Amino acid sequence: MGTVAEATARRYETVIGLEVHVELATRSKMFCACSTAFGAPPNSQVCPVCLGLPGALPVPNHQALAYALRAALALECAVDPDCRWDRKNYHYPDLPKGYQITQYARPIARNGQLCFVSGGEERAVRIRRLHAEEDTGKSTHEGVAAAFTGVDLNRAGVPLIEIVSEPDIRSPEEARLYLQALRTLLLYTGVSDVKMEEGSLRCDANISLRPAGAMEYGALVEVKNMNSFRSVQRALEYEEQRQAAALDAGERIVRETRHWDEKRGITFSSRSKEEAHDYRYFPEPDLGPCALSPAFIEEQRRLLPELPGARQARYRALGLSDYDTGVLVADPALAAFYDRMLEAGAAPREGAALLTVELLGRLNALGASVVGSGCLVRPEQLAALQKLVAAGTISGKIAKGVLDDMVASGKDPAAIVAERGLQQISDAGAVEQAVRAAIAAHPQSVADYRAGKKQALGFLVGQVMKETKGKANPALVNDVLRQELDAGGGV
Repeated sequence: MGTVAEATARRYETVIGLEVHVELATRSKMFCACSTAFGAPPNSQVCPVCLGLPGALPVPNHQALAYALRAALALECAVDPDCRWDRKNYHYPDLPKGYQITQYARPIARNGQLCFVSGGEERAVRIRRLHAEEDTGKSTHEGVAAAFTGVDLNRAGVPLIEIVSEPDIRSPEEARLYLQALRTLLLYTGVSDVKMEEGSLRCDANISLRPAGAMEYGALVEVKNMNSFRSVQRALEYEEQRQAAALDAGERIVRETRHWDEKRGITFSSRSKEEAHDYRYFPEPDLGPCALSPAFIEEQRRLLPELPGARQARYRALGLSDYDTGVLVADPALAAFYDRMLEAGAAPREGAALLTVELLGRLNALGASVVGSGCLVRPEQLAALQKLVAAGTISGKIAKGVLDDMVASGKDPAAIVAERGLQQISDAGAVEQAVRAAIAAHPQSVADYRAGKKQALGFLVGQVMKETKGKANPALVNDVLRQELDAGGGV
């Protein structure tokens, strides 16, 4: 779509805003004690409160408010300590009360920002608002007769935050990058597991086109049902082209909600777009203001870890490549593993390469990660392996075999090296003996080298390494070979 997209960009400017729903990682629901565990049998985690039965009264979840506040602070939002609850009224089978408790007029936070890199440049997207609310139930057709729709209310009442961006995003690719950066930030704060496949991170996108250079926004189209980062980008690319083609044909874009069909790769119209007045918002009569104390707000600020942007800057200052920095920062568990390697004395760049390329490559092949029972290698052990190479005790090639043993057994690298006699041969006399044997055994390669075919040196180095079972110091082998050959040793 590159050429088409570029042509579209010349005629129109794409304007995108994202509404991201994040399930908070609490053990109980927003206004009752029911479990939030994923995957339970349908309608097994419900009570009179989340079913909306008469006489049942909601009680706010303190931990959910703490998580919402922590996310707001990470996004540099201004917090409203007197945020209020409202009722959002609409009728749908998966909304048992006929209304959703949310925050409308006084959300917990406004006016934040999220920074990320796009096209090699840092972009900042403004956050309009972050508010807390309860989730709805879920309509399903799995295990239900064809003529019916099932309703599972286990999810009804699960704590959510909704993060609404300003319309600052200018391409489908930027929308994906924003969403990935937001997921990483939330993962660092620990407020959610942000698993799109389980619905704990869900995204709706608002997209419009306007003539290039125009100031007035075009008609807004909302796109739903995107369940992966790739889906978000693909759905918005399709919608961008659909709207451009319609405008080119002189058609009017209708303000509506459309759904993304992953299999067909298209969006389709589902309903007209609702306005705020359609929901008849009014203050929730059963709940007072949240009344967040200054001490509570400061406590959540202190609980914030080093966030992705700060960690990125720290790693770059250590000399890490953009690749290694990106891989490490994207996963807080991996970054924590690397930091423990640094504490154990690993060299920053060499340690990062050993972790991101060598260890991760082996773990990925096993379907394991650095966290959990699948990984037997501790950060201190990987640092010790890197230091063995740096000290010249073993070669880089030998280190890869040692790492294989470490992944399989969890043993310390020094123990593996000692058990298998893998110490690198750095004794000049032993290396000279192996070099002279290689020169004597391969007179043609010696002649080729002296005739100017420098690649013959590589062959002879290989023969020495083979003779020493890979244990000779490669730098020493190269030096001794050149000295012998240039001095006229051998044939």
